[in-house]
Amino acid sequence: MSELDEARREKDAFLRESHQSPLLPEQRSTFTGLKYFPENPKLRLKVEVDRFPEQELIQIQTNTGEVQTYTRYGIFKFAVDGDQAELTILENENGYFLPFADSLAGTETYGAGRYIEPSRLADGRFRVDFNEAYNPYCAYNEMWSCPITPPENRLKVPVRAGEKVFEVKK
Repeated sequence: MSELDEARREKDAFLRESHQSPLLPEQRSTFTGLKYFPENPKLRLKVEVDRFPEQELIQIQTNTGEVQTYTRYGIFKFAVDGDQAELTILENENGYFLPFADSLAGTETYGAGRYIEPSRLADGRFRVDFNEAYNPYCAYNEMWSCPITPPENRLKVPVRAGEKVFEVKK
């Protein structure tokens, strides 16, 4: 079992069994696991990030109407199946944050977007693994407050990696 498969198995167990799970009790009773795209090594990236000269603070609204503040850290370019794309990495007191929505948002992936926590490598590049893209807790339970993906991180390309849209079993 790969590290990614193990992390996915652990997440399913947390969602099903933990009292800290965002799933409602009635959801946990029928929860059989999240759906994921197959692991895609081509979307496990080490990228150069072009830092913005001005570290601009931006306000991002959440699904519950609150506002969170982030710094626009930098932008990176990459290719998905030959199509060029670019995303902005944000930063706050918790570290680096990459909210994004792809062209599958609202069908195969969560409509408001998914998240990744990029990590800075010793050589200054960033590790961005789309296989680790996950849905925010508000995708499972609308009572949770989650930052909405900013327009600059809405891609016109599909990113078939990471977590798929969450469907409630009836």
